[in-house]
Amino acid sequence: MDTRRKFIQQGLLAVTAATLAGVPNSFALADPQRGHKQGKRDDRFNLGVAGYSFVKFGLDESLAMMKRMDVRYLCIKDFHLPLKSTAAEIAAFHEKLAQSNVKGYAVGPIYMTKSKEEIDNAFEYAKRVGVKLIVGIPNKEDLGYIADKTKTYDIRYAIHNHGPEDKLYPNATSIYELVKGLDERMGLCFDMGHNMRDGRDPVADIKRYHTRIFDIHLKNVTSATKEGSTCELGRGVIDIPAFVKMLRKVGYGGMCSLEFEKDMNDPLAGLAESAGYFRGVLDASA
Repeated sequence: MDTRRKFIQQGLLAVTAATLAGVPNSFALADPQRGHKQGKRDDRFNLGVAGYSFVKFGLDESLAMMKRMDVRYLCIKDFHLPLKSTAAEIAAFHEKLAQSNVKGYAVGPIYMTKSKEEIDNAFEYAKRVGVKLIVGIPNKEDLGYIADKTKTYDIRYAIHNHGPEDKLYPNATSIYELVKGLDERMGLCFDMGHNMRDGRDPVADIKRYHTRIFDIHLKNVTSATKEGSTCELGRGVIDIPAFVKMLRKVGYGGMCSLEFEKDMNDPLAGLAESAGYFRGVLDASA
């Protein structure tokens, strides 16, 4: 498996260069509404970017990077579209995304640990933005209140895990055990890297919890320890081909959004390499 992974990684360096140069390549999504398609394989999951990857950049710069990578989905962060945005500001935001052939599919992560008013505001924000998914970090005691909100708004809520430093939600299991008895619109934004840093197996956890995983922060990490850090998708300890195989086995139909934190001042090269690697794994296993 290590030899196979290295072969894919090395072969995709050329793909990354082509992506950065803006040259069309065979790994581009043929249709952003249908997922990745290759031969007889038609995956229902799509490649996106978690907005936090662009925390140091404005919207125009972020969209320019997405265009160069040919990635068409964005999880919207409030530094690009503030929570108090007006209807006119939201419309202008969506128009700018459309001009770059990008769709905002969710909002967040949004922290909601101070008051129920933050929860109320988040659901109203998602409704105004026109998305059906909120990625959030709430207090455990508010989960029942949030479940009621998901019913009222018909908006899914995905709790984000943040690894061993996170006292509330370090891994996928910690979230699943809390939401499994709540409304089916309550689930996980599965950060596979942080899950691995907490000593868990991302492949096994996709299998265990896939019915409640609504979004994936797609990344790799340097080690399965607290000290592990984000790295390019093909260069870490998570077995990405095995991960993709499990996504297909369970019929995952949500987003796989790249989140790259290795170099927040210059994320394009790492994101592009990761996008190329992911598409290459899909094609190699089609």
